[in-house]
Amino acid sequence: MNDITLNTAKLLCEVIEHTALITINNPPANTWNAESLNALKSLIQNLNKDDNIYSLVITGQGEKFFSAGADLNLFADGDKNVAHDMAQVFGEAFETLSQFRGVSIAAINGFAMGGGLECALACDIRIAETQAKMALPEATVGLLPCAGGTQNLPWLVGEGWAKRMILCGERVDADKALSIGLVEEVVTTGNALQAALDLANKVAKQSPSSVTACKTLIQAGRSNPMQQALPAERDYFVNLFDTEDQSEGVNAFLEKRKPLWKNK
Repeated sequence: MNDITLNTAKLLCEVIEHTALITINNPPANTWNAESLNALKSLIQNLNKDDNIYSLVITGQGEKFFSAGADLNLFADGDKNVAHDMAQVFGEAFETLSQFRGVSIAAINGFAMGGGLECALACDIRIAETQAKMALPEATVGLLPCAGGTQNLPWLVGEGWAKRMILCGERVDADKALSIGLVEEVVTTGNALQAALDLANKVAKQSPSSVTACKTLIQAGRSNPMQQALPAERDYFVNLFDTEDQSEGVNAFLEKRKPLWKNK
C-alpha cells in the first residue's frame, strides 16, 4: 500500500495486516487544521480503493489527548471566510470518515473535545480509556459543533443527553459515556489502541463485502424508513451473490477451512 499511504506531519498512517492505523499527530492537544483534515479525507478515499484494507483505527498521539478539536486561534478575529472554509473541511473530512467502506474504530486515549469528539462520532465504534473526557463545548465559546456533532450525537445517546452535552456544555467521563451509549467499551489507561486493534482483527474474519453491505444498510436506518430498508436489505443479500467473497465464504464453511477473502 506504499503508493497510496498518506503521511503528513500531523497525520500518520501505518498498515497492520488488514487494518490502517491512523494517528492524529499534532501535540500537545492533537488539534485539527485544514492540512490534517484534507489529509484525512484523501487518506480515507485512498483506503477505500485498497482491497486489502478491511478496517481502520484512529487514535491520538501521546497520553493525554485523543483530540481537542479545532485550534480556536483560527476564529479569534471573527473572519467569516475562515469560518466557512474550516466548517467545510471539517464536514467533508468527517463525512468521508463516516462513509469509509470498512469498519472504523476510535481509540479514545484521552480528552476528545469539540471536533475531536466529532471525529470519534464519525467512526462506527468507540473505545475509551478510563481517564478519557468527552464534550462538545462549542456553545461555551459562541460556536456550535459543525462537523456532525448535532446530528451524530443524538443518534447515539438520545436527544436528552445530546442536549445536556451540547446546550449545557456537560462533559462526560468514560463510565458515563459507556452508560449513555456514547462509547461501546471502556478499558484501562494505555489500552484503547490494543483493544481497538483486537476488535479490528475480528473484522478481518468477516467477509469485507458483506461488512460493507451491512454497514450501508445500518447507516441508512438513520434517514430511511423501515418500509424502504427491508426490501433494500433483501436486494443487498442477493447482490452479494455477484461477489467472489460470497462463494468463498460459504464453501470455506462447508469445507471446514478458513476463508480467503478478496474484498471483491
